[in-house]
Amino acid sequence: MQRHRIDPRPNWEAEVEKWGLVFHTHLGKPYWDESAYYTLGPRDVDAIESATNELHRLCMETVQDLIRTKRFREFDLPAYCEFVLEDYAANPTGHLYGRFDFAYDGTNPPKMLEYNADTPTSLLEAAVVQWQWSQDRFPGSDQFNSLWESLIARWTWLKDQNLVPGFVHFAHSESDEDLMTIALLRDTATEAGLQTDGLLMTEIGWNKETRQFLDARDGAIRKMFKLYPWEWMVRENFGSHALQPELRNIWIEPIWKMLLANKAILPILWERYPNHPNLLPAYFDGPRDMAQYVRKPLLSREGDGVRVVIDGVTTEETPDADTTQIGLQPKYIYQALAPLFEAGGNHAVIGSWVVGDESAGVGIRESDGRITTDLSRFVPHVIR
Repeated sequence: MQRHRIDPRPNWEAEVEKWGLVFHTHLGKPYWDESAYYTLGPRDVDAIESATNELHRLCMETVQDLIRTKRFREFDLPAYCEFVLEDYAANPTGHLYGRFDFAYDGTNPPKMLEYNADTPTSLLEAAVVQWQWSQDRFPGSDQFNSLWESLIARWTWLKDQNLVPGFVHFAHSESDEDLMTIALLRDTATEAGLQTDGLLMTEIGWNKETRQFLDARDGAIRKMFKLYPWEWMVRENFGSHALQPELRNIWIEPIWKMLLANKAILPILWERYPNHPNLLPAYFDGPRDMAQYVRKPLLSREGDGVRVVIDGVTTEETPDADTTQIGLQPKYIYQALAPLFEAGGNHAVIGSWVVGDESAGVGIRESDGRITTDLSRFVPHVIR
């Protein structure tokens, strides 16, 4: 694994916009950064792919065990969610995709930082924009990236298994990032032969007589991909409706994904699989004997509320997200600090994608520090 400098394409803004990446610059600084690129060798690809498939398998086994043993207290869930999760295994619905964040220095095994299993973004950048960049700059080059084909195959499988009907709604918040992700997911669903329609989460209606969710044209919603976190949904006014027995299976991603997206999964995985080469020590009750560690909220997004501590000194910290509107006070886990790949003051985190149950490629995000936030730069890669 190596980082290289390169001149951006003279018309790079127009080129990435052509493929749908409208959020490419923030406050004059690039979010999509093609002034550099990474090369991964075959050994790097094998290490990341193997770790991804192994950790996804362990996560799936752990979720089933958590549901079977009703071990939900550590996740800080509303009580009524627990009954739904208990009952879920008897009536499962298909899942679509997720993204592990790995610390990988090119030498040691990839280490799991977290699993963005419910609402992962940066999908357009990883699946399409970096591929088009690679073909412009290095024609015929290879890339660790089968995301587009894998998503079409997964939608096809879900349709063939009767886990999605022929028509699927897609809902999201008003952010450009969410809109870009939804656009790609709708395109891949259409390629798989599904019909789709999009709407904002705020446009979803409720018919109390028929007990159905409705779209903006008052059509009944029978299956919906929602780019909206379960931990928010279940605490909002309509959240209890979403979990009614006749409605709880209309959602992609399914509700059990909220367990994997919660940082409580990290100490539970370490408890179940201690000293696993792809896991970091993690605990609920404090850092214990760790001299270097990261404190993370159970429920945080895009690096909110993260604190890096080295030898008792806080070296980096981001503010906690405002969760008072959903009635939450931050609770934390403590995870060992992992060495990131670093070059020229740039710290890289590997976003390793899972589609269905298989590894499907990577995207690389860079930060000046050790904490990856929503403005961390996306840098493309090729295989050499």
